[in-house]
Amino acid sequence: MRILVINPGSTSTKVAVYNNENQLWSENVYHSAEELSRFSHVNEQHDFRKELIIKTLHAAGFSLQFDAVIGRGGLLKPTQGGVYLVNEKIKYDLLNSRMEHASNLGAIIADEIAKGCDCPAYIADPVVTDEMCDLARVTGMPEISRISIFHALNSRAVSRKYAASIGRKYDDLNLIVVHLGGGISIGAHSKGRVVDVNNALDGDGPFSPERSGSIPTRQLVDLCFSGKYSYDEIRKMINGHGGLYAHLGTTDARSIVAEIKSGNRHAYNVLHAMAYNIAKSIGSMHVVLKQKTDAIIMTGGMANNDYVVKEILSWIEGLAPIVIVPGEDEMGALAMNALGALNGELELQEYNPK
Repeated sequence: MRILVINPGSTSTKVAVYNNENQLWSENVYHSAEELSRFSHVNEQHDFRKELIIKTLHAAGFSLQFDAVIGRGGLLKPTQGGVYLVNEKIKYDLLNSRMEHASNLGAIIADEIAKGCDCPAYIADPVVTDEMCDLARVTGMPEISRISIFHALNSRAVSRKYAASIGRKYDDLNLIVVHLGGGISIGAHSKGRVVDVNNALDGDGPFSPERSGSIPTRQLVDLCFSGKYSYDEIRKMINGHGGLYAHLGTTDARSIVAEIKSGNRHAYNVLHAMAYNIAKSIGSMHVVLKQKTDAIIMTGGMANNDYVVKEILSWIEGLAPIVIVPGEDEMGALAMNALGALNGELELQEYNPK
């Protein structure tokens, strides 16, 4: 099965061709600020990006002949995880999403290319995957419910790979998956469903390299009404300029570790506080799984940082077996989801949000 994978990001579009599970070719097509400045909104970029994808494929010697095209799932309405055949409802909700992001173009471009190939277009495990149990949604304010936004694609992919490596099925295991990236998500995977997870985008859970995480509520309210900051500035403090960046002016954990080794005590306190908060969240998910956790999987780009990983482990060793899967392979995960749908191993889900 030949599969085309499309993953649009804010300043580039990743494209890859797979033959079954084997990657034949990949390219990260960068878009300059000047090129993107022509567009007022992300939605307007889809023709531009599609044409670049096709041009890049032809330059690499690939004709538009595929068994499936799969795009990165965008900011849809909350829905359960799995593989979805792109339909008109998916495209409508992506084009009209209240949250604008380049990933919203993945399904739209995939569908347009797939129509030219006479093959199916898919998305899989979008970031809005929502399988949380009812108890996890309730807060102390009836006006606010907890929502699920996390690194669903990579979290589920590493879970399936781990299960296969021990001769088990993902649907039979209880796992805690810790994605350590610019944002941090920590999810409780119970028998194939992510029954609880922090909202890794909007300020929930541990703070991360660029996000504030959970903040004492009254103090945040006071800050919002202090008159010192605009609405947009507060939003940026929560997502983008929060976490390590707010304290230390950088999101690069490697440079922070270098500062610590040179004797910077403030850097030491901040980085270790982040590790401490990550460990606390892992412990809470262990309780969600009723202390029956089969494994804790640590993944994402920061899982490459031995210093950070070691500090987290110092708090959680003994809870469950710990597996480190550094980095992320979103392209491979998308390809495997498409292959699973094509060969019938993964059941197609119907996008029908409430």
